[in-house]
Amino acid sequence: MTTVYLVRHAEAEGNLYRIAQGQDNSNLTDRGWRQVKALERRFAGISIDAVYSSDLYRTCATASAVFLPKGLPLHKEPALREINVGVWERCTWGDLERQYPRQLEDFREHLNRWHVEGAETGEQVRERVLKAVNALAAKHDGQTIALFSHGYAIRLLLSHLQGYTVAEMGKLPTGDNTAVSCLAWEDGALRVVFQNDNSHLTTPAYLAGEKVLKRSFAVEAGLRYEPLRLPEQAEWFRELTVGMAVDTGDTLVAYRNEEPVGILQMGTEHGCITALCVREDLRRRGYGVQLLGQAVYYWRPRGCNILRIVLPGGNLHQAFFADYGFVPVETTADGGCVLEKQIGFDPAFL
Repeated sequence: MTTVYLVRHAEAEGNLYRIAQGQDNSNLTDRGWRQVKALERRFAGISIDAVYSSDLYRTCATASAVFLPKGLPLHKEPALREINVGVWERCTWGDLERQYPRQLEDFREHLNRWHVEGAETGEQVRERVLKAVNALAAKHDGQTIALFSHGYAIRLLLSHLQGYTVAEMGKLPTGDNTAVSCLAWEDGALRVVFQNDNSHLTTPAYLAGEKVLKRSFAVEAGLRYEPLRLPEQAEWFRELTVGMAVDTGDTLVAYRNEEPVGILQMGTEHGCITALCVREDLRRRGYGVQLLGQAVYYWRPRGCNILRIVLPGGNLHQAFFADYGFVPVETTADGGCVLEKQIGFDPAFL
């Protein structure tokens, strides 16, 4: 018999920033790296003979919780990848909700009916993941292996093993980031021992580091973005960005449906954010971090590994940026501070 631990990747940028990340490479968040440490503690006393991961960055980085402390090589297996979402890759969920409302509902609830240009079907994903897991379990007969994969890929496999069709997959919830499932493989057949266990994220050791709480009142809604329209939005822009060192760089307006909720402006200096603002009446709803995510996705393809923002003296929002990985690197003449955040990929996991 082969014991198979099937693990979803840690929290990644797409999860936090509300961006579709099927087979697109995205980094782990700060919370994601805390989850990796929690996984390491969970598996410390479990003997593992081999570690496999999809070849996407977020799973390879998550697998470091097991292969590094145990001194094992990481084997990359593309068949463990997430579902390919075709033309949806790197789109915000807010934009998808506006452009493809029925398709988005199908993606969430009726995957058998969902299809967009360039995407895989649920059946295709289920078959490639099932084939890969069976092959790896057979290769390691009598051993214990850890496989790192993705939310939909794991959900499709687990639902199939419990007798659900792709049309019925919605009956099985998606496991949390780093949720662990256990399968047993014997005589060519897989069965579920347990699924979607996240007990390692409820320990005092993990919770002690949880500075960024998932706000229970966050709407978790996806935003979409359009360039600032001048001159009609000029006055609103000035009112929203009072006290910020605005620049002449690219400026985006964030919308929830058709309602403008915030502003993001990239400076002319490489990697710089000159304005990141959410309307005062719409704060603490999970919008600010989505604006931050757009800055990451804007600057990283332009070769930036560091984001920078200058906050003037008296600015009350330094704690927000600290929650999402910004650290002070210098002070300014007016008593403000310069904050930076690392956004580059670790080449060890590419």
